[in-house]
Order: sequence, then C-alpha cells, then structure tokens
Amino acid sequence: MPHYERILITGAAGRLGSQLRKGLVPLAKTIRLAGREPFGDLAPHEEEAIFDLADMEATIAATKDCDAIVHFGGAPLECEWQTILDSSIRGSYHIYEGARKHGVKRVIYASSVHAIGYHEIEAHIGVDAPVRPDSLYGVSKNFVESLSRLYWDKFGIETVCLRIFSSFPEPADRRMLWSYLSFDDCVRLVEASLTAPRVGHTISFGISDNKLKMVDNSGANHLGFIPQDSAEPFRAAVEAKTPVPDPTKPSVKYLGGWFCELGHPDDKPT
Repeated sequence: MPHYERILITGAAGRLGSQLRKGLVPLAKTIRLAGREPFGDLAPHEEEAIFDLADMEATIAATKDCDAIVHFGGAPLECEWQTILDSSIRGSYHIYEGARKHGVKRVIYASSVHAIGYHEIEAHIGVDAPVRPDSLYGVSKNFVESLSRLYWDKFGIETVCLRIFSSFPEPADRRMLWSYLSFDDCVRLVEASLTAPRVGHTISFGISDNKLKMVDNSGANHLGFIPQDSAEPFRAAVEAKTPVPDPTKPSVKYLGGWFCELGHPDDKPT
C-alpha cells in the first residue's frame, strides 16, 4: 500500500525532479507536480500545480491536501542574488508556511554540498559539522536548513535535508569519482527519507557508495538509506580524459569544488 495519499514535488521538471516523478510512484496514490510551465501529458496518478515559488498565495495553495512535500524547486546553481532570494529563500518559506497551515507532516528538502562547501576535504566532516557555505546559493541552503529546524522544533513538521553532492547520469570529472550520486541512489535516498518511521530534523549527505568517502554520513543512518551504485565503473574513463588537478586549488581542496572559485554573481564581468 502507498505510504501517502498525495506527495507534492517542487522542481518536478528539473534534472532530479524528473527522476523523482518516476521513482516515487509506488509511495503515493497521487503525485502533484509543481513547476512554472505545464507538464503536458499527465499519468492517471499525476496532477499539476503551475506557479512560481515567489508567489506566496499560489505556493501555499499548492500544498493543500498533501501528506508530504519533496522540495527540489528553487535556483539550481549560483546566480544573481534576486533570483536566489525570491525562488530559494522566499519560496522555501512559502513551502513551509503551506506545510504548517495545511498540516503536512514531512518535508524532504534538496539541500546541497554547497551548504558546507568551504570545509576541507581532509577534515572528513560529519552531518553535524558547522555550516560553511561557498556561495550565495549555499547560503540559501543554510537558510532553509535553519528554517526547517525551526518548523520542526516549534510546529512539529519533520524534515530531512539532503546535502546532495554531484547527481548526474555519470561522473564528469575526477572530483565526481568521490562526490557522485547516481540518479537511482538519489531516488533511493528520497524514498528512505519518506518512509523512515521517524526523522525529526535530519541532515544527510547525498552520495553513492563510492570507493573514496570524503565525509561521514553515519549521523543519518537512521534513514535506512543503502546506496547501491558507485563511481568506480567510470573511473578508468574519467581518469583517461581528465588531467590530474592542482591540489592547491580551492576547487580541489574544498568540498564545494569549483563553487569555491566563483566571485560574487552580481559583479559585472571585467
């Protein structure tokens, strides 16, 4: 039997949201797909909600009659401050207000490695390490992690914040040989977060079972997530086509990779 009557997926047209649209089908009788443009053909178990996360009234309305929210919407990368403010910060506040007003009991939030991107790789941090964002994008993730903590402590809304590292069809560079999260493992991680008996407020890293483990995810073991995939089958091809990087570069030293070498997104190019 499905765990939920209705799950709302924000960012359902995105790279990961489109995977979750397919992968979470067994968990709910109805999946409500949220996006800014119509989705076209809908399956019998699907419905759509078309709105902008910056629109508080529309966002709150989209959460009505939902049992759980998988919040993967918002700015997908570092970009101008106004976009991050409106879509990721204001938009996430609107999601949590909708959850509070409509009695949603669990939210799964797509946080990011960039919330802790300025930790050095050698530190081998756990999920309880202090935040060290590497970008305004990372700051927005810190904001929502703190917001979700408040809504658990004060209003009893459970949240799992998934600090996703590099989720793509396959690793594209040497960094991804340790930071890779396969699409299937991403679905498994969200599924575990939705079905664990109790999560309270949990932070988990989102990484597959790669040979090199640069962070300690044991603090999220209670989710029951067991990754099945690894970057190892791609290692030989990646190493053959990419040079060994300079170990002194910020993109190599820190967890956040190339985000640590970005300037302010609102600066004009020189």
